[in-house]
Amino acid sequence: MQAVQQVFPGCCMHFEDWKGTDALRLLNRYKDKVLCYNDDIQGTASIVLAGLTTALQIIDAPLTDQCLLFLGAGSAGIGIANLIVAAMQTKGLSRDQARRRISMFDIDGLLEPSRAGLSEAQQVYAHKAAPSKDLVQTIETLKPTVLIGVSTKGGAFTQQVVEAMSRLNPRPIIFALSNPTDKAECTAEQAYTWSKGQALYAAGVQFPDVTVGGKTFHPGQANNFYIFPAVGLATYVARPRRITDECFIAAAEAAADQVGPDLRAGGMLFPSQASILETEVTTATRVAEFMFDKGLAQVERPRDMRTWIEGQLYTPQY
Repeated sequence: MQAVQQVFPGCCMHFEDWKGTDALRLLNRYKDKVLCYNDDIQGTASIVLAGLTTALQIIDAPLTDQCLLFLGAGSAGIGIANLIVAAMQTKGLSRDQARRRISMFDIDGLLEPSRAGLSEAQQVYAHKAAPSKDLVQTIETLKPTVLIGVSTKGGAFTQQVVEAMSRLNPRPIIFALSNPTDKAECTAEQAYTWSKGQALYAAGVQFPDVTVGGKTFHPGQANNFYIFPAVGLATYVARPRRITDECFIAAAEAAADQVGPDLRAGGMLFPSQASILETEVTTATRVAEFMFDKGLAQVERPRDMRTWIEGQLYTPQY
């Protein structure tokens, strides 16, 4: 890291595929010192926040009122939770208030203070509660509005789990983010069928359309490809001193704002992949504007941000 600062000053370092505990530790070590980000943590968190933002817009509910339960408490889950906490803080909650709205459940059960061996990052989500190794019981006790799977345990969201979420919420938000397909906590067909078509669903993989009760749903894929090219492009043009969590919140909101009424009506929580370059440029424009607004950028602000960015796109034609 020190050598790169000397040989390639201003280079943005992208951390990829590090072991979970190292990923969190090293991101926290460097993110406020050099220009860097970890897409596995921050990019994943950003696209999940984008899908959550769209879902909450569909049901007209504020983020700060949500109660979230994660299945899985590794680096991906912690990263998503941390960015949601940061987003809640931008909407008025304190960090502690936001953290109390998020609980986690892993292979050893609910994270709560009596659990031994929790990492420092996990401890902040270990709230006072009775120990439990029963996910359905935990759902019935905590009454989450959002269920997020990052467990890599295929089929963990059983019919009983989805039905419990559906009893508690008219439109349960269920994200089964583990991949590949055989590790998804539930399929799109299962989520829509067991919720009688009421679930707002996304997965980490692309599932085919599902028809329930005469209505066809188009499940979205919560994939980093909506985020990291846009953040990378904004970073390339604006030359920011740092990439903050707020940059990824801006990217999430920009992605959510590009999901039109027709897509939302079919259950899509993310923009269409058919016009992905247009989507990326639109998101990059928003992120770059944020970087300039917050004084992060180190170049002169252009009069027309989008035209300026489009003029710097790489075109692979020879």
